[in-house]
Amino acid sequence: MAQVIRIHEYGAPKVLRDERDDVGDPGQGEVRIAQEAIGVNFVDTMVRSGSYPLPLPAIPGFEAAGTVTAVGPDVSGFAPGDRVAYFFAAGAYASERLIAAKHLVKLPDDICTFHAATFLAKGLTAWMGLRALHALKAGETVLVLGASGGVGSILSRWAKAMGATVIGVAGSRDKLAKVRAGTHHGLHAGDPALLERIRGIAPAGVDVVFDLVGSATSALAVDAVRDGGDIVSIGGASGEQRYDTARLQARAVHVLRGGTPQFVNATTVGTATEELFAAMRSGIFRDLDVVHFELREAALAHQAIAARSLHAIPILVPSTSKRCAN
Repeated sequence: MAQVIRIHEYGAPKVLRDERDDVGDPGQGEVRIAQEAIGVNFVDTMVRSGSYPLPLPAIPGFEAAGTVTAVGPDVSGFAPGDRVAYFFAAGAYASERLIAAKHLVKLPDDICTFHAATFLAKGLTAWMGLRALHALKAGETVLVLGASGGVGSILSRWAKAMGATVIGVAGSRDKLAKVRAGTHHGLHAGDPALLERIRGIAPAGVDVVFDLVGSATSALAVDAVRDGGDIVSIGGASGEQRYDTARLQARAVHVLRGGTPQFVNATTVGTATEELFAAMRSGIFRDLDVVHFELREAALAHQAIAARSLHAIPILVPSTSKRCAN
């Protein structure tokens, strides 16, 4: 029997129930996978609370990595024993599951399943920002709002490695060390002179703002970007971004939005994952800490996200997992 975390009602972390389920055999176009590591993302908490509702009862989670154990009819390219991962398919909080083969990415031998579950969804979201929404060029100055979060910490380091000057803003002073480690300039949102400091680094404004926070940082994004620059709006932990459209139009500033499944699709996923895996191999994310929660502790992970107490990227680990060696 598979271990699953299921919700029967929307609400606080306590609605996450540790249950058992018979997964069964894969149907047409499906595979069964034993999951070794499960990514935890902010959208998971939105599913739990009902702000991103799934039909109930529901299994939260959209990202995991593991090993194929069975293949259904009309599936090609995958076989039992293959190591795989996926980055946006609902129902991830489980030790074993059925999933449509079209969602899977085959993992190279040198990419650990634990690293895949840590970086795939967040890394591909960063790739979307740096490649698909704004084609970052060496020498540009970028501002990352939410640089201490999972996507922000990855995007900051990747942009720095690509030759950009990176200004990162942490949500609080206690997360400054993490931001400074991955940027050229680390600042924090509580600084009353924050905009002045940003303008001190980029007097005419930054070339691009990556806004990963939402409504709380919308005004800062507008004030910090240069005329003719870009605001890349990804995510919205504090609510939907609301920008002064008339002001931006007058300044020829472009607001670029999108979701990862829209830009990382059948056409682009090969290139995107190859570039992400190359970045992982290069070691630019090596300093990022990862915290492991047992799958049964999913509620604790959600509580830590709500309290903004995490200083590492969280993943869930089923009790049956075997840590990969590479």
